[in-house]
Amino acid sequence: MKITKFTVYQVDLPLVEGSYHWSGGKSVSVFDSTIVRIDTDAGITGWGEVCPLGPFYLPAFGQGARAGIYELGPHLIGESPLELTKLNRRMDVALKGHAYVKSAIDMACWDILGKATKMPVCELLGGRYGDSVQLYRAISQESPEAMAAKVAGYRAEGYRRFQLKVGCHDVDLDINRIHAVAAELKPGDILIADANTGWLKHEALRVCRGVRDVDVYIEQPCATYEECLAVRARWDGPFVLDENIDGMDPLLRGHAEQAMDVVNIKISKFGGLTKARQARDLCADLGIAMTIEDSWGGDIITAAIAHLAHSTPEEMRFTSTDFNSYVTVSNATGAPQRDNGVMKASTEPGLGIEPRMEVLGEELFEIE
Repeated sequence: MKITKFTVYQVDLPLVEGSYHWSGGKSVSVFDSTIVRIDTDAGITGWGEVCPLGPFYLPAFGQGARAGIYELGPHLIGESPLELTKLNRRMDVALKGHAYVKSAIDMACWDILGKATKMPVCELLGGRYGDSVQLYRAISQESPEAMAAKVAGYRAEGYRRFQLKVGCHDVDLDINRIHAVAAELKPGDILIADANTGWLKHEALRVCRGVRDVDVYIEQPCATYEECLAVRARWDGPFVLDENIDGMDPLLRGHAEQAMDVVNIKISKFGGLTKARQARDLCADLGIAMTIEDSWGGDIITAAIAHLAHSTPEEMRFTSTDFNSYVTVSNATGAPQRDNGVMKASTEPGLGIEPRMEVLGEELFEIE
């Protein structure tokens, strides 16, 4: 089987809540999602999606994804979409870095592999563990009272894990946010205070000191690995790394230096399902719990997240994300839907989705 054609689309994904705010005053109201269709000479088509969290979260942005695919696509015509390790090596030779550009392509090839073998992607990724995947809800940065109210509302929808967006330079405000939300929690709930690199080291240490009475995970407090490691050394609770863990080298270093208890495996941050699976399997062997997710996305990315998460051993699965419930536009049918705080990977071949062509609209460009 050979790749014969790439077709690229762009879809805007407005937020249900209107806007999403996190550290440093950053916010997004409409996400810029890129969708890739890959056709083959066997008549099998695969679909992938990449959706950066704006241009100021990770080194990624929507137009960059499309420009990178335009550059990379011609090098992959005639390659086999089934030989995924070989295909990824080919992408890395043809385009240095820019992992997020490769993510949608790799995802679409897994969709093709599943359809060719008549197997769901999660079974190809290692097998289906458990009946469902536990989800968290990200709580956008607002006043302590508003964030506590959001947690109460989402808890009523079945969520039991909450990722609180903190990381402003007003330390007292962030401490109050964590305490206000903690007061809303019930037994069995989990609270993560995610600074998204937003604190300076002295601010992170003050927050940690101010919430020692709270059962809370501290996530990615500072911009650099070294700063986070210094905070970790003085915090006696569980610790999560995200933005600094973007490949195998930082993952191995973090494990060797006991820098974290949990890591966030974002599919596009690693360059697609192939490399995210490698990181996932290494974490499982090393005993590092994981949040399985992506930077953002719609139905196609949510389906990919579900397959990677559902194929992760349950005891290693900290939590996961249903991004398609955050946005007002559905770009595919067949994607997992949240049910009382959990979701399930499809049992259909491939990703189990079918794009809504009326939503995708006219293609931006084709490569053949």
